[in-house]
Amino acid sequence: MAKIQAIRGMNDILPEQTPVWQFVEATVRKVLGQYGYQEIRMPIVEQTDLFKRSIGEVTDIVEKEMYTFDDRNGDSLTLRPEGTAGCVRAAEEHGLLFNQTRRLWYTGPMFRHERPQKGRYRQFHQIGVECFGMAGPDIDAELLMLTARLWKELGLAEHTRLELNSIGTSEARRVYRDALVEYLSQFKSELDADSQRRLDTNPLRILDSKDPSTRKILENAPVLDAYLDDESREHFDRLRALLDAAGIDYTVNPALVRGLDYYGKTVFEWITDSLGAQGTVCAGGRYDGLVEQLGGKPTRAVGFAMGVERLILLLETLDLIPPHVNNHADVYVTAMGEGAVASALALADELRAALPEATVVSHCGGGSFKSQMKKADKSGAQYAVILGDNEVANGTAGLKPLRSDEQQRELARGDLASALASALNN
Repeated sequence: MAKIQAIRGMNDILPEQTPVWQFVEATVRKVLGQYGYQEIRMPIVEQTDLFKRSIGEVTDIVEKEMYTFDDRNGDSLTLRPEGTAGCVRAAEEHGLLFNQTRRLWYTGPMFRHERPQKGRYRQFHQIGVECFGMAGPDIDAELLMLTARLWKELGLAEHTRLELNSIGTSEARRVYRDALVEYLSQFKSELDADSQRRLDTNPLRILDSKDPSTRKILENAPVLDAYLDDESREHFDRLRALLDAAGIDYTVNPALVRGLDYYGKTVFEWITDSLGAQGTVCAGGRYDGLVEQLGGKPTRAVGFAMGVERLILLLETLDLIPPHVNNHADVYVTAMGEGAVASALALADELRAALPEATVVSHCGGGSFKSQMKKADKSGAQYAVILGDNEVANGTAGLKPLRSDEQQRELARGDLASALASALNN
């Protein structure tokens, strides 16, 4: 029979890779904890209408990329393509938003049916942050300061840059949209195929086009900034002043619009030049109308999402994975002879209790001294503990360094933990 393989674009994360994931996730968890953000966990499957109503029916995600199916009851369900809509649904359903402010975050898999490529997969993982009930630009600034701190913690501060824009209220965008469509319609036949399609469905996304001929046409297009309402302009000016005061560098990019219908006012992207075309590592903005759009009371909101795969790819590309991030053992406990097995298992547990920060692996499965030492070496451990029948009888254990020229020592069993604690800390 043919072997069953993983679905294209849905990748296994192997034991050799998971330490890097754990490092990134732990760093994010620490930074978000410092800022007082609380974790929320949502289902990966939601009603399809949740995404149609939030993301927009004429977006690429809803039209072409969602994994949608009917369940046995005939209900249309969708594997979540992003996290914001589900977070809003959960917060509203459980009464987390009424007369409250909330700082929430989540992490987990998202699903989009698109062409897999390096750093972009059909099952991918995001870390998302959502803030509710705060209208001012101070919370926008806090999110950008938070991400700037995260880049410092990960060693990416010199490899990322912030781009900002304001896309105004929905009414201001509607007026601008009409002006943009009127201008671009003159050149419809010269636009790239995607932009021609978007001209009738989502014309603001044309501003994101990378096609050279379309970019040339856009040089003389109406500018969104000229159509901004006074409230959005004041909000954006105050945000920029806060970022200036905090020493956060940024560039205003008038073409930055984001691809989801629910955004308004502030939008932003953190970009790297180290991953080629896949340059966005974190993006978000305000979505003050989404809670009401999904049936709740009017609630101001802002958030962002970052792709974990892309963050890890960036760290690996720049060789920024810290040396301590690995899944190596610290100590490998061997058992030479059947009589030593029970004592070796008990000794390993004693060491785990005495050295809670250390990884202690017990050899299981028997084998010769030579084969056990090979496995000890392959584990990456700094030290092997050698326990045979003689050592059990004498109440001792051998301590053999595996990564240095130190000599093997014979220690009383009661002294082994303190000797290892001293050795592993050097």
